[in-house]
Amino acid sequence: MSLSIKSIKSLAPLLDRVLIQRAKVVEKTASGLYLPSAATHGPPPEGTVLAVGPGAPGKDGQVKPVSVKEGDRVVLPAFGGVPIKEYQLYRDSEILAILRE
Repeated sequence: MSLSIKSIKSLAPLLDRVLIQRAKVVEKTASGLYLPSAATHGPPPEGTVLAVGPGAPGKDGQVKPVSVKEGDRVVLPAFGGVPIKEYQLYRDSEILAILRE
């Protein structure tokens, strides 16, 4: 089964879901050396938040807002999320940290 999405901008996460674009795998160092594919252990554990849902209702019925906002750089778990083309859809609680500069 494949999703047919013309533009990722048309995707609006629901509840406490967060749409994230994972960082690209570094294939070449700053000095120009190419890294073998064995040296890169999968995708980097970080990404950029593209869209967030409004939040999920708590036990008291009040909507609890999502803890990240669009544009935040975040640390992600090695596994999990729902792949949508080159993007991932995570629950807010699955995001490990926000990277601050």
